[in-house]
Amino acid sequence: MTINIILLGPPGAGKGTQARTLVEERGLVQLSTGDMLREARTSGTEMGRVVAEVMDKGQLVTDEIVIGLIREKLETMDAPGFIFDGFPRTLPQADALNDLLAGMGRQIDAVIEMQVDDTALVDRISGRFTCGNCGEVYHDQTKPTAKPGVCDVCGSTDLKRRADDNADSLKTRLLEYYKKTSPLIGYYYAKKQLHPVDGMAEMDEVGRQVAAVMDGIGGR
Repeated sequence: MTINIILLGPPGAGKGTQARTLVEERGLVQLSTGDMLREARTSGTEMGRVVAEVMDKGQLVTDEIVIGLIREKLETMDAPGFIFDGFPRTLPQADALNDLLAGMGRQIDAVIEMQVDDTALVDRISGRFTCGNCGEVYHDQTKPTAKPGVCDVCGSTDLKRRADDNADSLKTRLLEYYKKTSPLIGYYYAKKQLHPVDGMAEMDEVGRQVAAVMDGIGGR
């Protein structure tokens, strides 16, 4: 049985961490629009050439292009399901995704909303850094590397901090989220697809809550 989900929540809620766990434990495919855009740019396909032209001109990639990339990915995907992390971000994108999936005989089975406290997010974001090689996420206080400067997972020393992982940038990103993306909470609630979890719990507990949602809709 296939299962397709959206992880929804503000920046720093832990969507990427939970997505990686679901990829490892359940074999789902994580669909990141950022990754798809980077892959398309060097793919040599017709869609890839369109993406490269737009990005080389410094223009914003349209929703139509992103939906086209998602279609390409789904047409070649061989997996028990997929995870959208960071998409859709707006109501028009949600409608377009719904139309695309319906046309392909697919559907979103669950939207998992990671509920968080905005104030607590500041501490979480400010101490965050990642491995540039494998993508593992660390934190100065709650999850430091065992050996300073070295990734526990792959041994890389390419540890990075996002330039916008600070209090001022987070406030701007949160405002953008609440203006454009938070309306999706009501959208998916009305469609009876919304499943809230406590995004402020310990990482393993969040994972258990996410797993319970998956199991409850047949994602064993």
